[in-house]
Formats: sequence, C-alpha cells, structure tokens
Amino acid sequence: MLESLGSLSGTPWVYVVVSCSIVLDVFVPILPSGILVIAAATASAGAGSAVDAVGRVDVTASVDGGAPLAPVFSLLLCAATASVLGDMVAYRLAWRGGDRFDRAIGRSRRLTAAQRRLGTALTRGGGIVVVLARFAPAGRSVVSLGAGVAHRTVREFLPWSALAGLAWAAYSVSLGYFGGQWLGTSWVSTAVSAVALFGAGSAAAFLMRRPERGTAR
Repeated sequence: MLESLGSLSGTPWVYVVVSCSIVLDVFVPILPSGILVIAAATASAGAGSAVDAVGRVDVTASVDGGAPLAPVFSLLLCAATASVLGDMVAYRLAWRGGDRFDRAIGRSRRLTAAQRRLGTALTRGGGIVVVLARFAPAGRSVVSLGAGVAHRTVREFLPWSALAGLAWAAYSVSLGYFGGQWLGTSWVSTAVSAVALFGAGSAAAFLMRRPERGTAR
C-alpha cells in the first residue's frame, strides 16, 4: 500500500483515491479509508527526503527539517472535505427515502437506540456524539443516516459533521505523518498508526455506549 501511494504521492490521483474511499466509507464501512489516509500521510512524510538529497530548497514549511507540510495540509483538507461530503450524501438519501431507512433501522434495537440518542443530542446542542461516531466503527453511517431519517435540519447536523470530519482527518493524518517521521516510511509505522486509530475508535464506541448503560440501570 505504501509503495502504491508513494508512487501517487505528489500527484492529484492520491487525493482522488483517498476522497473516493472516504465518501464511499459511509455506505460501506468496511472500506479502509482511515488506513488509506494514514498510508498517504506516511508516504508524504518521506517525500522530502529525495528533495533534500539533491540539495534543492523547498520553500514550504516543514517540521524539524522533515518533509514539506503543504502536501500534508492538502491531504488533511481533502480528507475532511470528503468526510463531510459523504455524510451529507447519506443524510440527503436517508431524508428522501426516510420510510425505507426507518424500517431498516427499526429492525435493530442498537440502531434504534443510537438514532434516539442522536436526535436528543442534536436537539440539545450536544452534537459531540457526531464527532465521537466519526471515530467509532460504522458510527458515521448510523449518525448520518439517522439524522436524515429523523429529518434533522442541516443547521443542526452540518456544523457537527464538519467538526467531526476535521477532527478525524487531523488525527489520522497526524498519525501517519508523525509515525513516518519517527519510525520511518515502512509498514511498521503504518501498522502502529493504524492501531492508534482503532484504539481511538474503540474509545469512542465505549463513550457512545455509556448513556445506554446508564439508562439500563
């Protein structure tokens, strides 16, 4: 994966691949969009070494003389934008096909409870659950589709979706970039960063389940 993305690094195609994966991830949560972002950021972390080796001067900012930060920031903005775009597409589809999605959600007690908590959180302005769901496995799908089915307004949902996408993108890109800086651009750094990403997802899922446990008591 690193070799493939490394060959695309510095070209617009890396952003196309990452963006498509992130947009589709809301419909197919098994797609490794987070891993792709990490791998692309890791590849970007090593992109400056060839430039330094031939003695060129890079006018872009860098961290401790490492890789230039311009591609990293571009990747962050690309990932965050694609995340919000995917959320809004799912939100709109669920809004228009509300009955069908509502029946699908109603078959699952867990999805029904998650939709109820989402509605309460958005109504009270506590949309931090949208941010947590962006990190939790399949949480983004539940939140985006649930907000559309419940006909939550764009004003209620979009700001939290944007915050969630930016937080997730910043965390994923930072893991890949600094992992590549500290551990080198190898599968080891990508694996360590992926473990950290899954750890954040597990923690987010735990925090999202806490209200349900409290209610059960």
